[in-house]
Amino acid sequence: MSFAVAAGFLATLPLAAGVASAQSAGCALERISGTSRQVMRCADGVTVTAEGGARFNLVDRNGDGRADAVSLRNKAVLVDVDSGKRAGGFQVVTPQAIAAVRGTRWAVDVKNGTTSVFVVRGRVAVGRPTSRPTVVLSPGEGVDVTAGTGALTVRRWPPARAAALLARLGQ
Repeated sequence: MSFAVAAGFLATLPLAAGVASAQSAGCALERISGTSRQVMRCADGVTVTAEGGARFNLVDRNGDGRADAVSLRNKAVLVDVDSGKRAGGFQVVTPQAIAAVRGTRWAVDVKNGTTSVFVVRGRVAVGRPTSRPTVVLSPGEGVDVTAGTGALTVRRWPPARAAALLARLGQ
């Protein structure tokens, strides 16, 4: 998987601007009643659940009108990619990391200069935007990525940590 991302190459569709932006990317935005969460469902098998206050944009790198990544600046999102409907993979890009998949379910949380990635189902490749190597996470595993060039350490997350992150996302 390629992790090269050129900032000038990303076309973004701001989700915070409302339903029209999400629909223009082939996605429908739904606010979850009684919560501050939002769920974006795309026709090509991608679902993104964002916790209240999360700052993120949809990204359409090749201009085909279909989101192929989320640029996340803070808080958490849960991404579910149905590989039976979605060809070509999907990425979550943060200031510290890029998490990429073909078909899976994973959560990404950005806070205090750290990106945490946790896999619920499938496998996710995680690396820094500016350097290699990457690590591959399996279900129940996570990694915390900070700026720098140090090795990324894959860990099995304690159930309490995983449950706390997923609870913020309504899971």
